[in-house]
Amino acid sequence: MTATDGSHRGMRPVTLRYWAGARAAAGVTEETVEAGPLVGDILEAAVAAHPGLRDVVAVCSVLVDGRSVGRDVRVGDDKVVEVLPPFAGG
Repeated sequence: MTATDGSHRGMRPVTLRYWAGARAAAGVTEETVEAGPLVGDILEAAVAAHPGLRDVVAVCSVLVDGRSVGRDVRVGDDKVVEVLPPFAGG
């Protein structure tokens, strides 16, 4: 993928927000990645940027607009994707 303007294969900037163990694995609280439109595409871009996220992403929940979504859901523009690993307690 060589396009830098986000036009190649539907790539566009997406804001990711990491929580708990996902934050620790990524080393950041929030970032913007270039990714395709599906949640799965976005998670793949996150793992490419932070390989330590691979195991966390495999078991995490993903929220868009505060709602849990599957990997095949299309994410609209100006949305924040939140990555929440499982955690104990409550």
